[in-house]
Amino acid sequence: MLKEKLKKYTLILASGSPRRQQFFKDLDLDFEIRLKEVEEIYPPELKAVEITDFLALLKANAFEGELQKNEILVTSDTIVWHENKALGKPKSAEEAFSMIKSMSGKTHEVITSVCFKTNSASTLLNDITKVTFNPLSDEAILYYIENYKPYDKAGAYGIQEWFGFMAVAKVEGSYTNVMGLPTAKVYEYLSILE
Repeated sequence: MLKEKLKKYTLILASGSPRRQQFFKDLDLDFEIRLKEVEEIYPPELKAVEITDFLALLKANAFEGELQKNEILVTSDTIVWHENKALGKPKSAEEAFSMIKSMSGKTHEVITSVCFKTNSASTLLNDITKVTFNPLSDEAILYYIENYKPYDKAGAYGIQEWFGFMAVAKVEGSYTNVMGLPTAKVYEYLSILE
């Protein structure tokens, strides 16, 4: 359906995330992957969605001047926003533990921004999902970190894994957004392209 409509475009996903790549496959889209190393540093005064917007655009701008006429580049960034702080990917088991522990029995936000870039314009969209965790024991948190090693995930957890099945009490908003891409919004945006 959408694949047919996008035939005149080359869709480029600039993400090494296996989950985002799988989403594009599951949405039945033809796409190629192009990766660039980008240092994900943002100004410290940015908050919540400003951070993910900034980083998604930063990743897209790394391709400035390289896109052909009918190419659409897609970049994105996801953070967990909790108690006025951005939780990115943990660098150690200790950091993962303290992130998860801080969210135990509480509600946090998962924020994803997606940038669509062509050789003439960039468009940003974003999505926010509220996730509430059950109260979690230290044992459960340690078991998860040891067995699932969630170091490539914002906020140190994957909702689609054992942890999500056990820890998540409630999700308000897009479930796929929590996995790293608000698929319905992405699909809708690509559907309205001329």
